[in-house]
Amino acid sequence: MPREKPGNAVPESSNLDDCHPHHRILFDPIKIGPVVAPNRFYQVPHASGMTEANPRVRAAFRGTKAEGGWGVVSTGAVSIHPSSDDSPLPFARLWNDADIASHALTTEAVHKHGSLAAVELWHGGAVVMNRTSRLPPLSPSGVPWAATHIGFMGQQRPKPMDGSDIEAVLNWQRAATRRALDAGFDIIYVYAGMGYLGYEFLLPEYNWRTDGYGGSLENRTRFVREMLEVTRDEAGGRAAVALRISLEELRAKPSDHYASEAHGVVSLLSDVPDLWDVKMDSSPNDCGASRFRPEGAHEPIIDFVRTVTDRPVVGVGRFTSPDTMVSQIKRGVLDLIGGARASIADPFLPEKIRRGDTDAIRECIGCNMCIASWHDGVPVRCTQNATAGEEWRRNWHPEQFQRVKKPESVLVVGGGPAGLEAALVAARQGYEVTLAEQSSDWGGRVLQESQLPGLREWRRVRDYRVWALSQLGNVAMYTDSPMGVDEISSLEARHIAVATGAQWTTHLYSPLEIPSEPLMGPQVFTPEDVFAGRVAGDRILVFDYDNYYLGGVIAEHLGRQGAQVVYATPAGHASAWTFMTNELPYVYKALGEQGVEILTTTNLDHFNGQLAGLSNLFNQQPLEREIDAVVVVGLRQPNLDLYQALQTAQENTDSPLIDTPITLVGDALAPGAIAHAVHSGHGFARSLIDGDSAYFRDEPINLLEPQPVFVEG
Repeated sequence: MPREKPGNAVPESSNLDDCHPHHRILFDPIKIGPVVAPNRFYQVPHASGMTEANPRVRAAFRGTKAEGGWGVVSTGAVSIHPSSDDSPLPFARLWNDADIASHALTTEAVHKHGSLAAVELWHGGAVVMNRTSRLPPLSPSGVPWAATHIGFMGQQRPKPMDGSDIEAVLNWQRAATRRALDAGFDIIYVYAGMGYLGYEFLLPEYNWRTDGYGGSLENRTRFVREMLEVTRDEAGGRAAVALRISLEELRAKPSDHYASEAHGVVSLLSDVPDLWDVKMDSSPNDCGASRFRPEGAHEPIIDFVRTVTDRPVVGVGRFTSPDTMVSQIKRGVLDLIGGARASIADPFLPEKIRRGDTDAIRECIGCNMCIASWHDGVPVRCTQNATAGEEWRRNWHPEQFQRVKKPESVLVVGGGPAGLEAALVAARQGYEVTLAEQSSDWGGRVLQESQLPGLREWRRVRDYRVWALSQLGNVAMYTDSPMGVDEISSLEARHIAVATGAQWTTHLYSPLEIPSEPLMGPQVFTPEDVFAGRVAGDRILVFDYDNYYLGGVIAEHLGRQGAQVVYATPAGHASAWTFMTNELPYVYKALGEQGVEILTTTNLDHFNGQLAGLSNLFNQQPLEREIDAVVVVGLRQPNLDLYQALQTAQENTDSPLIDTPITLVGDALAPGAIAHAVHSGHGFARSLIDGDSAYFRDEPINLLEPQPVFVEG
């Protein structure tokens, strides 16, 4: 089903009259082979958790970025054959013609706004386990990826590829290219990064071959060259050909003829692709969390590429500052500014720069909740942007809000992330909003946690919303304002949101994998005590079964203050869930730098003020540590006193609150990550107009009859 290619006309929004002169270079059109990107903003391939099962969700998610000004919008990984089957992790497919129609929805959504659509064709090689297709994984030499985390482990080992296997993969790439063209894509990728098949041919650790595809650097680049050549041949000038390549390991390898093997690979292939998309090798380095990796952290690895090739280069670095973007371009590091996480947090980042409204950018905080979505196998979530993944499903737009026909008053009690989001969205819908916070500043848990090591950028959740609320004339904001039933009743608000958050408790952990009885004592603390500076002692035990970032950050923080810290957790790793957010390797490095002792699969049984009794979770083998204080990071419980008092007041038929809807939002409703709180606050405000929280269920686009996928070459 061939589709008409879009023109390359620059959209009307390219008017630069309001753009800061220093930033106008970001809006230069860039020629990429036979196509032209309307500007330098390039949403690089990134996972969305949206497969052919969610084609409309996926199309709206990508289309919103094109609407927001991203000149190129890419898919995530699109498998070219069942031998590249990453299930149960989500991935897209172009296995046969039945998959074309669902991708066409995305290209149509992107083209509608004058942007180019790119597809990341992908073969996972030895990294995938083919759990569903049950085909042997393919590898240059049969070298498996020996993953150390249970989520990636499998017992299927790869087959060493022979000549017919190589020919088959080239044919699959050609067939997928044809289907990508039929779906309407303008840029077609060959993927040689992140441990996948093309990367495996480049790295001698994977490639032990002695034929024309192994040994010398020239031979090891041959497979990638041939993948590029068959893609270009099939594209026939109808689409550009891009190479996505990881350079970290290659740059660390010396070479007899080049500054490094990375320099060699780029030199040998310099004029083969139309575009170089350069990145790191492992996800924790490539998509590093802000706690450990600053903006622009890729530059020391990829800065040489533009000196070796005359083809345009795109790279990432969690760019949110237009000045940093311009610097990379003017210094010759990049031609196009790649965005993955930044484009999720604010799909309209380019448009805001174009119109000179950079204060309005909703900056990525680098928490990597988006990456955790992929590990969880679900559509993307974002702490900063509650509309991510909800564009079609709930009809939530990140910048457009339905206006209430008759303004009504809304009271939001609590100025944490949920309350701030609820107030902001309600105000943007035209409601008269009062926001009350009992403490002296806004932000709630975000304000507290952002004081800890590495979490400073998380304060952006607070800062963006406080700034945005200050720009609106229909919002009254009050700090130092504890609210009771009488104060709330006197305001006569038409709608009330109770966003009073949650508090940490000292409950211990049961072998049943649920919280047990609380630990009592004068030297037993919670994270709130850490935030307030009340924790004292030379030897401190942090007992963590929350399993996300906070327990590890607190242990690091206390170590930095000079305490001798023991970190204990019933889980198999310290801050175990941070594997999902790419932080786990760096958590261990940070704790090691502070001399923190780590005890995993370990439960805390008792503490008498001087001695902590612990035991192995599985065999109950006891151990003890001399400890002065314990910080328990485990169970949080909602702060419900105000909500319950309001419910009681509503039982009085004379109460002015009797007909007022009162809604719990955020952690007061159900404690979770900051992303959950923001989403809850957003949903409350949208429901003021939209009613209940039902959402549309997406369905696959299928042919009338199932079609075979030919698994042989």
